[in-house]
Amino acid sequence: MSMIAYWIPFLVVLTTMIFVHELGHFLVAKWLKIKVETFSIGFGPRLLWYKYGDTEYRVSAIPLGGYVKMKGENLDEEIEGTGDEFLSRPKWHRFLVLVAGPLMNILTALAIPAGIAMVAFQEPAYLTQPVVVGSVAIASAAERAGVLPGDKIIKWGNISNPTWSQLKDATALNSIQQPAAVTLIRDGKELSLTITPTIHSEGGQQFGESGLFPLDWKQNSVTVQAITPSFPAEAAGLRANDVITKLNGVPVAHFFWFRASIENFEGREVNLDVNRGGQTVNLKITPKRDADGRVILGFMPGAPAPIPMVKQNKPLGEALRYAWDKNWQVLVLTKEAFGQMFSGQRNVRDSLAGPIGIADISAKSYEIGGVEGVLNVMGFLSLNLGVFNLLPIPVLDGGHIFIIFLESLLGLVGLQITTGFKEKLMQTGAIVLLLLMGFVIFNDVAKKFSSRSTVTPPAKTQPVSPPQPAPQPATQPAPQPAPQPAPAK
Repeated sequence: MSMIAYWIPFLVVLTTMIFVHELGHFLVAKWLKIKVETFSIGFGPRLLWYKYGDTEYRVSAIPLGGYVKMKGENLDEEIEGTGDEFLSRPKWHRFLVLVAGPLMNILTALAIPAGIAMVAFQEPAYLTQPVVVGSVAIASAAERAGVLPGDKIIKWGNISNPTWSQLKDATALNSIQQPAAVTLIRDGKELSLTITPTIHSEGGQQFGESGLFPLDWKQNSVTVQAITPSFPAEAAGLRANDVITKLNGVPVAHFFWFRASIENFEGREVNLDVNRGGQTVNLKITPKRDADGRVILGFMPGAPAPIPMVKQNKPLGEALRYAWDKNWQVLVLTKEAFGQMFSGQRNVRDSLAGPIGIADISAKSYEIGGVEGVLNVMGFLSLNLGVFNLLPIPVLDGGHIFIIFLESLLGLVGLQITTGFKEKLMQTGAIVLLLLMGFVIFNDVAKKFSSRSTVTPPAKTQPVSPPQPAPQPATQPAPQPAPQPAPAK
C-alpha cells in the first residue's frame, strides 16, 4: 500500500470526526446567539480560510484536533457585556454548548451502524448462534483443555449460553491469560473444563485466542497461490498451486483453522501433506514471525470457502437497537480493558493507540472492508472521541462541564471559584493532556520500530502472508481503548 493510500483513510476518519464534534459546539452556540469567531479543523497555522459573517472558517496545519473559538470564552478575555460572549451567558447555556460536541460524536457512533444496518446490513451468521464447536485448532488453548468438535459450550466464565460473538469478545479481551471456567455438553453429558487463552500478536496489538471455530464453516483445503521469497515456505519447497491437505497428520478444516494452528508453532517444525499434481508430498517447515507480528509460513493462499453470511436491510427500530447494542458492547469492552490496565493485568504499551496506531487500523480496515470498514472505524473512533471529551479533565469539554457544576454547588453556600484557580486547573489539564499525547505517540513509534526491527521484511513485490478475508471467532481483537489524537474543543 502506498503512503498516500495508507494515510487517506486515517485523514478521512479523523477530520470527519473532528468536524462532527466541532459542528455540535458551533450549531448550539449559533442557536443561542453566542458569537463564534473561528471554526477550525486542525491546530496551528492556518492553511485555508474563509470568513463568512462573524466567523472565520479555516483548515489548520496540524490535523490532530480542532476548535470552535467563541467570543469571550477565555479567562483572560475582558467581558464587554455585549450579550454574545460565552462566559457572560447563564451556566445552562454554557453547558449546552460544551456537551453538544461529545453528544454529536456519540450520535454519529449510533448513526453509522444504524445506517449500515438499514442499507446494507451483513454479518457472519455464526456470530448470533450458540457455540457449537465445528473444529479446534491444533495446539490451541481449546485443544489443550480437551474441547472436541461437536461440543456445545453452555457457559464461558460468567457468560451463560454464549453466542459466538460473546465468546469472541470475551476471549479476545483476555490477553492476560486468565483461565476461564467452561461448561460444555458432550454426548448429552455436562463437562467442566478450564481454558486459558493463548496470546496472539498482530499489528502491535495483543489479544487472547481460543482456537475454536463454528460448526457450519465448510471443509476446505488450503491452496497456495504464490510464495513469498525469504520465508519458510520457499525454503521448505512449497510451490504455487500446491494444495495443503493435512497439518501434522490432521486434515485441514479450512483456511482459518490452518492459520490459527500455524500461530501455535512459532520456531517449531510442522509437517504438511501437500497434493501436488495428484501426488502427495510431505514437507517439513518451521513457521516464523513476520514484521506485523503474525506467525506465518510465507505464502498467499487462494480464496477460502466463503463464510455463511446474514444479509438484510433492517427496519429503523431494529437498526437503532443493533447500533445501541454494538456501541454498548464497545463501551463494556473498553471499560474492562482499562480496568485490566489500571490493575496491572494488561500491558499499557500494547493496549493504547495514538495517531499512528489509528492510521494503521484505518488503512487495514479500508484494505479489508472498503468503505464499510472505514465507516466502522469512524463509528468506533467517534464513540471514543465523544466519551473521552466528557472526562472531567480540565481543557476538555468534560473539564469545563465539571467546573460549571462545581461553581453551581459552591454557589449554593455562597462560595465561588476564583479566576486564578480556574487558570491553574486549565494549565494542569493542558500539561496532563500533552503528556498523554506524548506518551501515545511515542508508544506508536516504539511499536512500529520494534515490529520492523525484529524481523527482516520480505520483498515488497510479493505477498507477505495470507490475507484477512473475514472475521474469525475467538481470534479477532476486541476494540482496544485508544486515547484520541487530540482533544476537540
